Amino acid sequence: MKSFDELLEISTRIHGHICAGQVIGVRMSMLALSLIGIEDPKGADRKKLYVLVEIDRCATDAIQSVTGCSLGKRSMKWLDHGIMAATYVNLDSGRAVRITAREESRQAADNYCREILDKYKRQLEAYKVMPEDELFAIEEVEVTIPPQDLPGKPLGRVQCQRCHDWVQDRREVVQDGEVLCRSCAHGRYYRVLSHKTP
Repeated sequence: MKSFDELLEISTRIHGHICAGQVIGVRMSMLALSLIGIEDPKGADRKKLYVLVEIDRCATDAIQSVTGCSLGKRSMKWLDHGIMAATYVNLDSGRAVRITAREESRQAADNYCREILDKYKRQLEAYKVMPEDELFAIEEVEVTIPPQDLPGKPLGRVQCQRCHDWVQDRREVVQDGEVLCRSCAHGRYYRVLSHKTP
């Protein structure tokens, strides 16, 4: 695996700027991969790794850049929990760790890099050198990943009986005997203004 500095540089380039979230995501991923026995996440081990992220913030881009996992490859799952945490799973061994960025590390950053007056820059630099146990909480966990969430070809494809959209990977809802997409069953996140046909 590349060094922290190399991985941070790659992550920053992908994310578009350097920030404390990039440092956290890179360090979190490096630690997790070592704990679950993944040495080459973008090469020989790429099909062994699955990551569940619990926040849609800067650290998630860093996690993706270090691990090579992504939503499009179906090797990353986003859980909208709003917690700066991620669970890394070795699909071969079943070994998994959930790592959470400690909230206390924000205050603890004041004990590092005191010469930096700007709070956010001090946090960024402090997170680079802070001991892992001050920066993260680590839990060994067990994760059951449903077959329809794993990478690979879709396990099923059905058509919604109302809107006629096609639903993949067992995301359909059966309601009163009718096979529906989630939007038809539970309400849409959008409002249709007009239908256009090419």
